[in-house]
Amino acid sequence: MSVLFVTHPRYVEHDLAQHPEHAGRIRAVWRAMEDTSASDVVQSVEAPSADLQTLRAVHTDEYLELLRSLERFDRTVRLDPDTYANPISYEIARVSAGGVLRAVDGVLSGMSASSLAVVRPPGHHALPQRAMGFCLLGNVAVAARHAQRIYGLERILIVDYDVHHGNGTEAVFYDDPGVLFISTHQVNIFPGTGAVRDTGRGKGEGFTINIPMPGGCGDSSYARVFEEVVEPAARRFQPQLILVSVGHDAHWADPLASMQLSLRGYADLASRLHTLAGELCGGKIAFVMEGGYHLDALGYGIANIALLLAGKPIHDPLGAPPQAFQEPDISRLIAEVRRVHHLT
Repeated sequence: MSVLFVTHPRYVEHDLAQHPEHAGRIRAVWRAMEDTSASDVVQSVEAPSADLQTLRAVHTDEYLELLRSLERFDRTVRLDPDTYANPISYEIARVSAGGVLRAVDGVLSGMSASSLAVVRPPGHHALPQRAMGFCLLGNVAVAARHAQRIYGLERILIVDYDVHHGNGTEAVFYDDPGVLFISTHQVNIFPGTGAVRDTGRGKGEGFTINIPMPGGCGDSSYARVFEEVVEPAARRFQPQLILVSVGHDAHWADPLASMQLSLRGYADLASRLHTLAGELCGGKIAFVMEGGYHLDALGYGIANIALLLAGKPIHDPLGAPPQAFQEPDISRLIAEVRRVHHLT
């Protein structure tokens, strides 16, 4: 069964020159898909537009109307200091959310065991009532609510390994025991949320797992976090579907953070989750593009996901960090997370 690859040529229409989240990001992914022949091992489909009812399961009517009203402008505006929108951005954002919906539909309908949604603008910072952190609509959150509502899923695992905390996704499911949200992120950078003790609310208590990692963590640190926290938590939860918010901004070359992952380290994380999906939920997994601002790291990183899902060798033209470094000791962090979430 082939890997479903969902994207759309119109994603480049949401653009602002010199902004970190520009149209060149997705062009870099499309280029790397061709350069690595990853495009030959996937089944490519175009993303549809998400309908209003589906978006309302996550976002308020007032916020959606605000985004729609931007169509009347003749210029790009700032929704906050970090997040821009042009007159067509709401339309493109709906196609971005629709791309993740299509990826989830493909997996849950049996069309494909796994899928990869290469979409933009990204989504994991978008709150129900406003834009934030380059994000307009909560793509993964919208898709998870869709899986609950349309397919009746009772247990969905969302793993977010963007270098920034997925505060928008967390906010949507903070009181929902049907979604286990796990975020690995660099501590003390944007958006400043995601503390270990932030574990959910009400019935959702214990179903949010935050792992705020110190700068300088690389392949070994991330592998240890997955082995000692992510994988045992997933096995305890027994998900019916795994959604992955993939940010390549924890790569050592990325300009917006200070982690030290390599492309091989990134591929290892994706491989671990793919293996978990095979073990726990019949292989049902959808990877979704979020951040990543070094174009080669992003492009080859996404292409590598397609390759590993298809059982092909990955590419790492960037290699290891150019300078030798010692990763920080994260033993206390892991021990605290395991204690808080009763994984000991």
